[in-house]
Amino acid sequence: MFTGIIQEFGTVAAFSNARLTVSFGKNLPEIKIGDSIAINGVCLTVSKIKRNLLEFDVSSETIKKTTLKILKLNDKVNLEPALSLSGRLGGHMVSGHVDGVGEIRKKISVDNKGFELFLSLPSALLKYLVPKGSIAIDGVSLTVVDIIDDLVLIAVVPLTAQQTNLGLKKVGDLVNVEVDMLSKYVEKQLNKIQSGISEETLTRAGFMPLGWIEN
Repeated sequence: MFTGIIQEFGTVAAFSNARLTVSFGKNLPEIKIGDSIAINGVCLTVSKIKRNLLEFDVSSETIKKTTLKILKLNDKVNLEPALSLSGRLGGHMVSGHVDGVGEIRKKISVDNKGFELFLSLPSALLKYLVPKGSIAIDGVSLTVVDIIDDLVLIAVVPLTAQQTNLGLKKVGDLVNVEVDMLSKYVEKQLNKIQSGISEETLTRAGFMPLGWIEN
């Protein structure tokens, strides 16, 4: 489990034969083999450590469904280690399981070096988003400002622009998207409730049967 608060930039050192190697600096806590690290919002397991290099084995399913497949040598990636039980939940609950890939359609600069992003997302994900709700973009915990003509508007403050790779993104770039997991749980429970409601159920509960009219 993660929070969407990025702790460090990493740099792609190699990516071949489904093995990703990322260099890191001094801001990460002590890392050991078997630890979970979110790379641009994708939860991966550390398989090897050598000095300042972390190696990860990436499954074909992960490569297929995330933007990891388009990473190139020297690309900057967002790094976040898994949340410890004693840690602070500064962003929101992020699983590291990407729901889909979005595209940056507009990037508008605002005062103090912040900017606004307009993202197109798979249509199936839009139902999980509400203004002021949470979303993770490339692993960064952000707040949905609005949804305008099926584009998701997100404001990126200067600190986030400086400390994550979102500041380097351009129009047309693809990003990993994870919607708020709470919205998916709510949808599942509502579907269960709705599927269990029938005229017979309402009648047994003492409600008037549908179509019944008292003469």
